[in-house]
Parts: sequence; C-alpha cells; structure tokens
Amino acid sequence: MEDKKLTRFGVSMDEKLLQSFDQIIEEKGYQNRSEAVRDLVRDAIFQHSLSKNNEIVAGAILLFYNHHQNKLVNEMMTIQHDYHDNIIATTHLHIDHHNCLELIVVKGIPADLRALSDKLITLKGVLYGKLTASPLV
Repeated sequence: MEDKKLTRFGVSMDEKLLQSFDQIIEEKGYQNRSEAVRDLVRDAIFQHSLSKNNEIVAGAILLFYNHHQNKLVNEMMTIQHDYHDNIIATTHLHIDHHNCLELIVVKGIPADLRALSDKLITLKGVLYGKLTASPLV
C-alpha cells in the first residue's frame, strides 16, 4: 500500500463564508474542515476531468419538465433512443398535473453522457436539468 504524505496549507476566507461552510460541515456530519475540503477538492478534480476523461463513469440525468409542452416527450424519447447504449434505466414521476420529473440512470464515457444530457436539458419545456456523474471506483 502506498504511503500518502499529508501536506498542510492555509486558506483565507471571508468570515461569513466560513460560518456558512462550518454550518454545512456540522449539518453533514464531517469530523473537521479538512475532511470537507478534501471532499470538495476530489469532486472539483473529478468534475474538471470529465471533459478530458475517456474512462467509463456512471451517473444520472435529472429532468424536470412540463409534459404539456408541444412535442417535448417525443423529442425526449427520440434522443434517448439515440443514446440507448448509455441509458441503464429511466424513472418517470408525475409531480403534479403539468410537471414531471424524469431520472435517467446512465453509464459511459463522459463526453457521451454530457452530449446526451445537453441535448435533453436544452429542449424547450425542460425547466431544470442536471447531469451528475461518479467515477467507477
């Protein structure tokens, strides 16, 4: 097993920003600021590497949309069929009379997942969308 060398460094931060961060740390149950900062750095590195990475990742695309939008559902299905190799599962929820939430579980190289999510999120009638991905560790 590889020995990991710990390096200490200082961070200057506005007092109100630090108070807000400390509140999040407490609410999430971190033992200390260092653990919280390490998680943030790991996520930032992973998110940055998504655009350059060719390793398989898994994740989900969350879409919140108005199902009454003309042709939206058909456009969404057409796009999803074009990316059928990347889609593992979908879950469709009726939030209210007008709005639906769709969760699409995906797996593949980041560029393909980003292309799929961008095509879906930018459709007229999609009110909110987000791709979340994780490395397969």
